[in-house]
Amino acid sequence: MKRIFLFVVTNLAVIILLGVITRLLGVDRFLVGTGLNLTGLLIFSAIFGMGGSLISLLMSKWIAKMSVSAQVIEQPRTQTELWLVETVRRQAQNAGIGMPEVALYHSPEPNAFATGASRNHALVAVSTGLMEQMSAEEVEAVLGHEVSHVANGDMVTLTLIQGVLNTFVIALSRVVGYLVDQALSRGGEYRGPGIGYYITSFIMEIVFGFLASLVVMWFSRQREFHADAGGARLASRGKMIAALERLRQLHEPSQLPSQMAAFGINGGLGEGLRKLLMTHPPLEERIAALRQRG
Repeated sequence: MKRIFLFVVTNLAVIILLGVITRLLGVDRFLVGTGLNLTGLLIFSAIFGMGGSLISLLMSKWIAKMSVSAQVIEQPRTQTELWLVETVRRQAQNAGIGMPEVALYHSPEPNAFATGASRNHALVAVSTGLMEQMSAEEVEAVLGHEVSHVANGDMVTLTLIQGVLNTFVIALSRVVGYLVDQALSRGGEYRGPGIGYYITSFIMEIVFGFLASLVVMWFSRQREFHADAGGARLASRGKMIAALERLRQLHEPSQLPSQMAAFGINGGLGEGLRKLLMTHPPLEERIAALRQRG
């Protein structure tokens, strides 16, 4: 579960930071002067909402490397590294995308993830635990799953979805802040945003941002089925099913940093609110979906 949590957390941090900066610069006074400028607010929200999402996308590969201390394989030093690079190269060619960077990171948990700003400038990273605990055929299927995420353009699609959600988050938080601030004026003449506006809009930005993340997690769960199907095409359906079965046997609660949990091959289970935040469907559902495709 690596790539989506990373993207969502980075995006939320960027949006909050941009919100703080614009408030300090007094931009909100042009949007909420003596009345609500809806047209200006929507334009402002769209620019900063899409911009925040784009910044998160552009930062995704760099943050991913830093978060797990991934080491990009520039020159393979072992047969294992050579096999990894050549397998990803072959799958990338078959999927019609540019060669991704291939990296290894130290973790006992069997996992892998892919991220990047475009189909031709991506990163595929694999944990040492995956290499040690799974067979070559199973790892091949996992790599096919990650390459398929890149080929399907999931990160770009996610960026567009997140940008639209950001637009609503920014706009709605300020509308609520304006309404609360106006109510606090107790019917007197409204002279522009006050402390009630700034506090309320900031809090609502966080609340609405969290709710927007639920939509992103839902999207992530749907894309996992498509990536599994892509992995089956690039490796084979049998290898993909075997890889998921092996992950189910090895499954333990994720030990990855939470901000890097999205779009790894190994998703976790949860109940209630935690289940809404899952980036992956249960492994049993993914295996069943692949078998039904047969």
